[in-house]
Amino acid sequence: MRFRSLYSRIALTFAALLLLFGGLGAWLNAVAARYHQQEIIQRLSRGLAEHIESHWPLLKADELDRKAVEELFDMLMVVNPSIEVYLLDANGVILAHQAPPGRVLRPQVALAPIQSFLAGSPFPIKGENPRSSDTQEIFSATPLRKEGKTVGYLYIVLAGDDYQRLAEDVWQGHVFQSVMWTGAGALLLTLGVGLGLFALITRRLNALTRAVASFDDLSFSGPLHLQRSLKESSDEIGRLARTFIRMAERIAAQVQEIKTQDELRREMVANVSHDLRTPLTSIQGYLETLLRKSDDFSPADHRRYVEVAVRQSQRVAHLAQELFELAKLECEEVRPNYERFCVQELIQDVAQKFELPANHRGVRITAQFHDDIPLVVADIEMIERVLTNLIDNALRHTPEGGEIRLELSHNRDDAVFVRVSDTGIGIAEEYLPSLFERHSPLRQVPRKHEGGGLGLLISKRMLELHGSTIEALSGQGRGAIFTFSLPTIAPA
Repeated sequence: MRFRSLYSRIALTFAALLLLFGGLGAWLNAVAARYHQQEIIQRLSRGLAEHIESHWPLLKADELDRKAVEELFDMLMVVNPSIEVYLLDANGVILAHQAPPGRVLRPQVALAPIQSFLAGSPFPIKGENPRSSDTQEIFSATPLRKEGKTVGYLYIVLAGDDYQRLAEDVWQGHVFQSVMWTGAGALLLTLGVGLGLFALITRRLNALTRAVASFDDLSFSGPLHLQRSLKESSDEIGRLARTFIRMAERIAAQVQEIKTQDELRREMVANVSHDLRTPLTSIQGYLETLLRKSDDFSPADHRRYVEVAVRQSQRVAHLAQELFELAKLECEEVRPNYERFCVQELIQDVAQKFELPANHRGVRITAQFHDDIPLVVADIEMIERVLTNLIDNALRHTPEGGEIRLELSHNRDDAVFVRVSDTGIGIAEEYLPSLFERHSPLRQVPRKHEGGGLGLLISKRMLELHGSTIEALSGQGRGAIFTFSLPTIAPA
């Protein structure tokens, strides 16, 4: 589990990369040093064979001077035992050498590297080592000419067997061991410093992780507690910490809102249960009475009981319809279908719809507006429902002889204001702040008139979908006034 943390993964990755590139760098340095050393030796000794050939005659008449060759080999073995000298004919066949019997494994040397050497190709140039069947070594060479014709070559291997043995011993010497331990120490020091820096970086991430975990343990409520240095840091971790703080604040606010909405839903269910209980109990009582005493009732009483039951069932159906409509609005399943229409005509249609029940109650409905009211852009069905709810409420709370007024006005803010007022009993001022909320105390007041009491909530939600709000002004016994605005241009 410990190796699943961010720090452990970074540390392991860094250590692996450091060892990999350290080893690769050491190998490349060793190879480069070896080739550089070979190039230097070949450059320094490039004229060795030519110098020997010019100062030491090796040809006598038409053949080799065996005595001169033996003296040359003996002298070179004493002067520089690391080199190996070979005399070749014009085809590269070995004619003479100073190696013990059986040490020369190649009877012939390829001439291509010799030709490249004589042509001045870049060093190091490696040729075949006669004492090995598969290796190549740096060399110096010069042609042996007689009467302007190449009759052979003086071929000198500059890194012979003695040199190779000494070179292998050097890798185990004090200098190499010192360099190796120094390099290993530098790698370990780099690893330690890197791990320490990673620990400093991930320490702040760990602090941020612990703070988020504590926020989770608190069920995403309350603030996100972080160190001041972490919050004020200007690097990526500091910006991430500040982002987490803002996110935590929003989450906490949303969780609190969810809790509040849940409490409101519980309260609403309780209120609705109470609202439904009364008409359902009434329906049940009247129907049971009809069932038990139908033979004793006169036709008039029988009809009266049925009418009461039907009226109560209509009240239940109306309340259920309001609940269903409000649920769809709050779940955002409904979106406004915007269209341009004349709000004056809509008000006239709604007023005519209520003309008959208004006349029956002795209430007058009037509409007042100017001819210059522009067209509005909204969902005509939703706005008709809002007007219907407001007029229905006004009609149920306005006594006989009262009046309901519908007014329109327009300003320069590209909005049309709708005003619905009545001369009814009004609304107490203490109920106005929460009039359009679920937990409105007004819904707890026993109502003389029928209705689910959710019309204002539905109206508010519909207007909010249009980007508008609804306001109420009233006073006890002074009637009620409801105003809202409608846009005259299409929303973005």
